[in-house]
Amino acid sequence: MDIPKKMKAAVLYGFNDVRLVERKVPSPGPEEALVKIEACGVCAGDIKMITRGMLKQPPFGEFIIGHEYAGTVVAVGETIDEFKIGDRVAVEVHKGCGRCKNCLLGKYTVCLNYGNVAKGHRANGFTTNGGFAEYAVNHVNTLHKLTDNISFNEATTVTISGTVLHGIDEAGGFMPGDTIAVLGPGSIGLMCVQVAKALGAGKVILTGTRDDRLQLGKTLGADYVVNIRDENPVEKVQDLTGGLGPDLVLLAAGVENSLQQAIEMTHRGGDIVVLSHFNDPVTIDIGLAVQKGNNIYTVRGEGRMSVHQALALMTQGKVNGEALITHTFPLGEINKAIDTFAERRDGALKVVVNP
Repeated sequence: MDIPKKMKAAVLYGFNDVRLVERKVPSPGPEEALVKIEACGVCAGDIKMITRGMLKQPPFGEFIIGHEYAGTVVAVGETIDEFKIGDRVAVEVHKGCGRCKNCLLGKYTVCLNYGNVAKGHRANGFTTNGGFAEYAVNHVNTLHKLTDNISFNEATTVTISGTVLHGIDEAGGFMPGDTIAVLGPGSIGLMCVQVAKALGAGKVILTGTRDDRLQLGKTLGADYVVNIRDENPVEKVQDLTGGLGPDLVLLAAGVENSLQQAIEMTHRGGDIVVLSHFNDPVTIDIGLAVQKGNNIYTVRGEGRMSVHQALALMTQGKVNGEALITHTFPLGEINKAIDTFAERRDGALKVVVNP
């Protein structure tokens, strides 16, 4: 394919200072492929980096942001035979160093060499250049082939469903027929609803504050929805479960009291998986969780083959990423896209940028 020498890329020059500039098109190393980016989603993680910064973030003026992206392979390194030019791919964020204890155990999203590029770690869009650009290089371990029935825009949501699957896996899964409560009807929460139903949950309860998102949740499989502005979520969820509480709570709302609500509503011995980012410290009654024997798990993004699993569910039509996408923008309007997502303008849920 004809590959230009220069490309447009969204570079973070300072907090709240994203500029569309010209950069050199990167060349793939021996174990990498060059991807022509077709779509990149805006995520709450992007907003946190832009406004506050995150762990091991590269220097201002150098760093291309964006981590939820998909595109077409246009060049491959000398050792690559798993992919060929023209393959449509979704990109996984994390590539561990492959040499630390965590990576050897399959926990590459919490690599002990996180941010150390010299030792082989990459987290595209977090610690290395990402996808709000026309091209990006990716290690072969982070690429996943797309079937024809998955669009590039929908593929930007694969890591979201992968995160949900990874979180459920960390908690040891659940039994078919179990009751699942999902706190927060954002893109992660709405993926939680779909994944839980796809895996055989008996009853899924979705809580939140936005009626339009709650109704979308019902369309996507939630059996009950609770607007916490109108009803006490703990009391309502307890009522819907015969006073027992859910078997598993998937926490997709990073707000001050959400974790406390999860602890209060989960039944004795039940599990809580924290999937959302919290901007500030929160206070919880951990003693209550201990008394009830509740286990609290956290995950950072996708991991342990969860993106493969997410693509399987999406290919089979059991998870619908297209339903989450409310807005699309060209790369030239990157700041408008970021603002639309951050301020939830016009009911924005999932915003996708198309280079």
